[in-house]
This record gives sequence, structure tokens and C-alpha cells, in this order.
Amino acid sequence: MARRSLVLFAALALVGCSSSPTADLVLTNGTVATLDDDHGRVEALAAAGDTLLAVGSAAEMDRYVGANTRVVDLDGRLAVPGFIEGHGHYMGMGQAQMQLDLLGTASWGRVVSKVDSSADETASGAWVEGRGWHQEKWTSTPERMVRGFPTNARLNQVAPDTPVYLTHASGHAAIANDAALEAAGIGPDTPDPEGGTIVRGAQGRATGVLLETAAGLVQEALDASRSDMPPEQRRERRREQVRLAAEEALANGVTSFQDQGASFETIELYRTMAANDELGIRMYAMVSQGEVTPETQERLAEIRTVGAADHHLTVRAIGEVTVDGALGSRSAWMLEPYDDAPTDTGINVTPMERVRDIAEIALEEDYQIAVHAIGDRANRESLDLFASLFDQEGVEGEALRWRIEHAQHLHPDDVPRFADLGVIASMQAIHACSDAPYNYQRLGAQRVDQGAYLWNTLWADGAVVGNGTDVPVEKINPLASLHCTVSRQVPGTDTTFTPDETLTRRRALQSYTINNARMAFEEDVKGTLTPGKLADVTVLSKNILTGPPERLREATVDYTIVGGEVAYANE
Repeated sequence: MARRSLVLFAALALVGCSSSPTADLVLTNGTVATLDDDHGRVEALAAAGDTLLAVGSAAEMDRYVGANTRVVDLDGRLAVPGFIEGHGHYMGMGQAQMQLDLLGTASWGRVVSKVDSSADETASGAWVEGRGWHQEKWTSTPERMVRGFPTNARLNQVAPDTPVYLTHASGHAAIANDAALEAAGIGPDTPDPEGGTIVRGAQGRATGVLLETAAGLVQEALDASRSDMPPEQRRERRREQVRLAAEEALANGVTSFQDQGASFETIELYRTMAANDELGIRMYAMVSQGEVTPETQERLAEIRTVGAADHHLTVRAIGEVTVDGALGSRSAWMLEPYDDAPTDTGINVTPMERVRDIAEIALEEDYQIAVHAIGDRANRESLDLFASLFDQEGVEGEALRWRIEHAQHLHPDDVPRFADLGVIASMQAIHACSDAPYNYQRLGAQRVDQGAYLWNTLWADGAVVGNGTDVPVEKINPLASLHCTVSRQVPGTDTTFTPDETLTRRRALQSYTINNARMAFEEDVKGTLTPGKLADVTVLSKNILTGPPERLREATVDYTIVGGEVAYANE
């Protein structure tokens, strides 16, 4: 469908049409939370083409209804600006739906059972892949653990000849059986790669657990096993990943997605699909760090684009540049050792010299940069680097909108530096609740209480705080993340985790809409239901801005509207 541009509606407003234009879509008889202080909460909205035409009372919107207008009776439901996923991995989300889903598995035995069933069905030569296991969330501990992880012994029993590769929920670790280790050439004398660890037992034998860049050794072998796949089959597989990801996002009310690390090949795929109106949602694609070198600067300049295909594709960021790992795998880079691993301070995955090189290229090519920093040292090192470059180049950080992804554990001295430097805290509230059961075990009470997931403190200090799910680390469910934002409730309990850091309902919703739009330089076209902005709307079954926090868990997404078109309906 051809879309009318924002320019057209601006022109109509200037000339002052004598009669009201006709809307293509009207939502009425509900609560519309515009998040725009000039409009507040209203009953209805009207959209023409891909643009919001007006908001107001149900009676006021009647004037825009014509013979071909689609009218949706909200029947008291809540309409909010379309959710913007502030931090996720789009192709990974699609890939997760094409392999074993291990999120929420209650035990190592259950993981092994799923592998056993899948290995029986796998064609000869094919791999068994899965993602989502997390040893800290199991109800029982495996018999043998090394460095807090299971060994691959049981995987070897159920799949002795089939390579098995299972990614940790965090994405910062994996476990592979011996067949997969052999395919990757990992043996007794294989050295740890820079920024990674091959976990070994007392006798030096690899246990199958691979931390950070070490997992890439097996990933390369897996990719090589598909090298004989015909190009057309490979392209179709990647297109299927995009389609599956879009379906999942739209079903969860997500209208825009900020993809943390896409290859040049993937960006070209996004560009082609966006041009053919096949992308499904709006994409803010970040170029992955592995693609960024002095030799590729011309390519970066070529692919940089803002608002292509009717605001369906923007490429103007590099990320996420991985400074450290994750708390669950004890690879988050800490200033002091872990309480439950007194000799371990985590891993600096990408050397800071390399991070600086990437950041300097970003400055030269007018790209935003987003770095992954979870531990307090990773955050300090990142802030130090940003401050140094801002001073060196004589630039204001607020204008660049450089981001720290996660900003999960901070030293108190570094908290005010986000606002002072104009650095965005791109956080994921759902992690605060998911990680709560083992935070104190890893870091102790003082570090947790002073520096863990400081949503409210950073906000009050003047920093821009975003929100997201880090899918496929977590399910792409904004309502679950919003519930944690306002409750900090530990899953399966009635207790709360550092409750002083909760946000109000309005601020929580802002963190998933207008704040995420601001993180991507898009606040002028999305993030609030303001006439003249894009008609991206999420309709929820319940009013999550009132009532008990449980209402956020109970609510469902009934409609997802992208550019004035119903892209998902819960019917």
C-alpha cells in the first residue's frame, strides 16, 4: 500500500483544509496514552496513510470516518505508542525458533532429554543446536560441575556421533559435545583464544563449556558444515529467520527493533526486504563490530542510511561492541573479584585498544556506537574511553548519543558520569528480575545494593534510560520487562529486588517508547502518539497504567499497528 508522507500532512496543516481529511484507520472508545504532554490521555485516534492524523475524544474522531475507514472499537482497551525493542538480536531471535528452545528448562536432565529426542530425528551429518539453558535457574544441580557449569558427559552419551552445540541463555557461553569439539579442532593442547576460555577439568580435558570468544571456535565449525548449502537455500534460510523474527515481534506489540550487531550481508538482506515491503517492522540496524576496520570505512559510508523505505530501515550505528561478558557465566568484567570465585574478575572480551579504534571510526563516519558493558569495570573503562574521545575531538556526548548496553553493575562513582557525559544507559529491566536469584551470590550485598540495575537512580540523575529484552536471551515480551520495571519482583517469590530502583508506570512505558526512540535519533517520528508522527500503535487488553502490578503480566497484545496498518491481531 502506498503511504502518504509526513510532509503531506504538514502541508495540509499549514494550508488549513476547509473539511477534515478522511482517515484510513480510527481507534475509538478506549484509553489512548499518547505520552505527549500536550494531549495526555484521550479516547480515540485517527490515522491516514502511515501517519497519525489526530487524537482526541471519540466524538471528535467521528469527523474523520469515511466510507472506507476501518474503525476499531477498543471497548475500553488501552492503546499506547508501539513498543520499541531497545536491545535485541534479530537474526538470533529468528534462529532461536529454528532450533531447540531451552529457555525455562528446569534441569540439566531436561536439556539432555531434549537433545536426545532431537538427535534421533537429525539427519546424518547435521548438527543439533539449541539455546537458552542457564545453570543458575535449574531446580537441581548436576552430579559433576566444573567452574559452576555441567560437563558434556551426558551429551556424549545421548549423541556420540552427532555434533551438539547449545548456547547459554546469556549468549556469552556455550556447551558442546565431543563430536562438536572435534569438528572445531579443540583438543588437549588448544590454547584459549583472546577474550575467551575453554573450560577444562583437573586433568586438562575440555569439559565442553566455552566462554565468550571460545564459543566462536565451534560456531565456525558449525558454519563450515553448511558451506555446501546452495546459495539460494542459504538466502531462503536467512529470509525465514527474518520472517519468524517479525512474526514474534509483532505478536508481542513490537513495532520497531534495534538490532545489536548485523553483518554487511544481513544489512543488505534487510535493505532488500524493506524495499519490497517484506521486513514487517521498523529496523534500526547496528553494524557488528567484526565488520568495522579501517579497510571497511568506505563500506560504512555507503550503507549509512536514515529512514529508508518509509522509515523501515536505518543504519547509523555500530554495536554492540562487546567489552565484557555476562554475570551468569562470571565473565562480566569486575573491579573486584566475584564473591563466589575469589580469584576471578571476569573477562575483557574485546581489548580496549580495539574498542577505541572502532569508536574513532564511528566518529569519522558519523555513526553512533553502542558498547556492551555489564560489570562495573567494563562500565568504567567504557566511560573513560568515551570521555577521552569526547575531549580529544572537542565534541558533546549528548549530541552523539553514544550508548552503553546493559549498564548493569556500576560503581557508585560512575553513576553520575552517564548524565554528565550524555551517555545513554540502554538497559533491560527483565534482567534485573531474571538475575536476582544469584546476584548476591556473585557480588555480595554491598555491590548489589549500591550498583545493580540502577534504573531510578540513573533516571533521576538525568540520564536517558532505555528498555528492552535482549532477545533471544529473554523472550521478546515488553510486558514482562515492564512488569519488572515497576515491581522488581523475583520470579516465583513475593520478594522484591532492590525495590528503590523501580519506576512509575508512566516512566516505565516511556522507557519502552519515547526513550528508545531517542536512543535511535527517532523521537521526532515515533515514541509518542502525536499527530504528525508515524501511526505505530500497540493495543493492550488491559490498562497497565492502573491497578496492581500483576496486570502487566495478565495483559495481552490485541493489536499491533505499523504505519496505520494492522500487522497483528489477536483474534
